[in-house]
Amino acid sequence: MYSNKPITPARSIRSTPQRHGGGRNREALTAKARDSIEKGSKSFAAASRLFDRPTRERVWLLYAWCRACDDIADGQEFGGTLRLGDKKDALDRVQGIKALTARALDGLPTADVAFDAFGMVAQECRLTHAMAQDVIDGFVLDAAEWHPRTERDLMQYCFHVAGAVGAMMAQVMGVAPDDHDTLDRACDLGLAFQLANIARDIAEDDSGARVYIPSEWLAEMGIPPGEHMKPAYRPQLAILAARLIDRMDDHAAAARLGAARLPFRSRWAILAATRIYTSIGHKVRARGEAAWDSRVHTSSLAKLGHVCASFGEALINRPKNPAQMPQFSRRDFVQMPVQMPENENGRENQLG
Repeated sequence: MYSNKPITPARSIRSTPQRHGGGRNREALTAKARDSIEKGSKSFAAASRLFDRPTRERVWLLYAWCRACDDIADGQEFGGTLRLGDKKDALDRVQGIKALTARALDGLPTADVAFDAFGMVAQECRLTHAMAQDVIDGFVLDAAEWHPRTERDLMQYCFHVAGAVGAMMAQVMGVAPDDHDTLDRACDLGLAFQLANIARDIAEDDSGARVYIPSEWLAEMGIPPGEHMKPAYRPQLAILAARLIDRMDDHAAAARLGAARLPFRSRWAILAATRIYTSIGHKVRARGEAAWDSRVHTSSLAKLGHVCASFGEALINRPKNPAQMPQFSRRDFVQMPVQMPENENGRENQLG
């Protein structure tokens, strides 16, 4: 006969202890995070070396989480080729990202180094569930195979996948959570980076059935849906890419106002990253119709030149006031919930 008495007395059953970083050694987490940024983004890895050591390590810890989330969402590794045809479980992968992130923020182990790294830096820099959710909502949009209709839609997407990360990075650099204007400017930097990425990767995104150019822009140019990469439409596509880069320049100029308030080494690193990424956008615009014949990149020598130029810019620290601020900013999109598409039962899922 079986007894209802538990094998282990209830008083000895313990919950998982809350230890930020999943109880892992911080140095080990930092080393793994450094490897992640060196493999995932050579441009940002180069700029990150300019931070003072405490800030640099925290930037690495945050980047490791961003990289891991991106790879999990896309079913790839270190930004490699998308696994086409693997969309059916995309929403489940996003839910997995949310669950692991929540555990990390609650100080619980996740069995994933990148998420434990996020738990560590979140505790040190007061990053919140709401800030993480703003980033995760970008993966929701991609999982739903979403495409922007208007420019506002485009900028909302850029906010979730990059602008919200920029605000997190600002806090990692010591910006106070209630310094909303500086956080707005940090978000502008993320928006500028993402606009450059979108312009550069139009062909690559098309191969993965993704389109980030607003459908209203395509219609304005007489480009039918799904045909923007056809040779006949290259002149119009080049015009739209230039428009993306114009928006990039607006946000980069606004971001420089916020960078001026950072400590010197952080300012230097951010200005270097700004020069490196915007140079990619400028190359796309300069190439015109040939922008997607080969992938635009920045050479090591060119990166060194940007690092040197940004040193002088950071030292002088007199950013020019933009003629006008960008039309959209962080406050237009922060903590606006993004809904999941309907599931097989016709019910709408939600994150957050």
